[in-house]
Amino acid sequence: MKPKKIWANLGVENLERTQEFYQVLGFKLNGNPTTELVSFLFSDDDFVIHFFKKKKLKTSLEGELSNLDEGNEVMFSLSAASKEEYDTWVAEIIKAGGTIFFDSNTDRKQFYDENGYHVCVFADPDGHKFNLLFNDNM
Repeated sequence: MKPKKIWANLGVENLERTQEFYQVLGFKLNGNPTTELVSFLFSDDDFVIHFFKKKKLKTSLEGELSNLDEGNEVMFSLSAASKEEYDTWVAEIIKAGGTIFFDSNTDRKQFYDENGYHVCVFADPDGHKFNLLFNDNM
């Protein structure tokens, strides 16, 4: 089996808040938002994440959604092109209303590990977690 494309579908409480958050971070809208969905393109490969109202996504899942207050089922990793871009993203995440759980700039030392990665673990306003990474060798 070889899929033509893969994308993610996540549930959110407030589509307008989600749209504002990801637009502040510079992500491009994928199509036009509807009353049940806002969608964004992530990366040069145009990876798509659809953000559905939770009620709609729950219907599609044929089951319960994860409780993001207790944990996450998936964590996306985003790579920054430079240390300056990494620092700008961290500032923009805070400005846009995201939650920073860990930032190697402030929480430990200059680098997260011996491989030289700068790492920021953050969540969007609905609790979906992401890694933001930068390494000179990426």
